[in-house]
Amino acid sequence: MKHLCLICAEKVMEQMPRADTETHFEEYRAFTYAIRQSGHFLACNPLLPPDAATTVRVRDGRVAITDGPCIETKEQLGGYYLIEARDLNEAIQVASRIPGA
Repeated sequence: MKHLCLICAEKVMEQMPRADTETHFEEYRAFTYAIRQSGHFLACNPLLPPDAATTVRVRDGRVAITDGPCIETKEQLGGYYLIEARDLNEAIQVASRIPGA
């Protein structure tokens, strides 16, 4: 069964000091390697910070485009992992090891 694990954080790596970014990146690299080895890995990607977003809305057949996220929030969606797991319990066990969790 496929599970999408969303990584939410108050700061994404682009907003961290360089030393913290390097440490955090290494934690993610090790985690990704481990789930590749275990067979859980299907895909992953980081996302750009919210200020790089474009929001698209369609109202009454008209397309409206605005720069930035659709809502302001304290947490940001920083990326995701798509994993394969036997069931929800196994998916939770894998997701609990994501460095940003």
